[in-house]
Amino acid sequence: MLYRAHACTNNRPAEGEENVKAASGSTRRKGRKKLSPEEVETIFARFAALNPEPATELVHSNFFTLLVAVVLSAQATDAGVNRATKPLFKKVKTPAAMVALGEPALSEAIKTIGLYRTKAKNVIALSKALIERHAGKVPRNREALEALPGVGRKTANVVLNVAFGEETIAVDTHIFRVANRIPLASGRNPFEVEQGLERVVPPLYRRHAHHWLILHGRYICVARAPKCPICPIADICRFEPKTKAG
Repeated sequence: MLYRAHACTNNRPAEGEENVKAASGSTRRKGRKKLSPEEVETIFARFAALNPEPATELVHSNFFTLLVAVVLSAQATDAGVNRATKPLFKKVKTPAAMVALGEPALSEAIKTIGLYRTKAKNVIALSKALIERHAGKVPRNREALEALPGVGRKTANVVLNVAFGEETIAVDTHIFRVANRIPLASGRNPFEVEQGLERVVPPLYRRHAHHWLILHGRYICVARAPKCPICPIADICRFEPKTKAG
């Protein structure tokens, strides 16, 4: 089935978080007519019909391993992160266990992931911070999350949404591209797109909007040759020229 593959309030990315604007290139198109509220509603209704309960593709067993996986996923694929964390998370499931593992061993475990040295340093530091400030628990607070090493707004949004059910939208390279391309919410940077999506996404669909959009961007509305012939919202999307079948 389609898509079924599975804080400080500063807006700057944390060290290691992806530069969405640079990675996505220019996806904004001037002069395109904005979607009506009815069209936006239809888009999310179709996403919901295809995948009522979308979920992150990052493998995790608890809130801590989720946080670590999200930090590792910056400028990396979920599949690549999962390959590295599968053996890691079998033996490391808590901040204390991560600190005990140590930075050299963690670096070795995640060396197939981009920026692994920086990420290993941040994961050990955030594990220590969780123990010292939050009794080893992942906080349900944006300011507290963004105060952790290696955690920026995007990472905090993912954790708040996946772990705690908050109606946050983490704008990564896929969502940045999709939001500008359709266009659901045009913006020059992730924060502008996030604000735009928060304004237009109907309340009924806010809980899962992040995952529907990221899956759409990952599997259908890809960067170089979007799969318009099989897109469930091609009749609404303003992107031109649409790719042809075959």
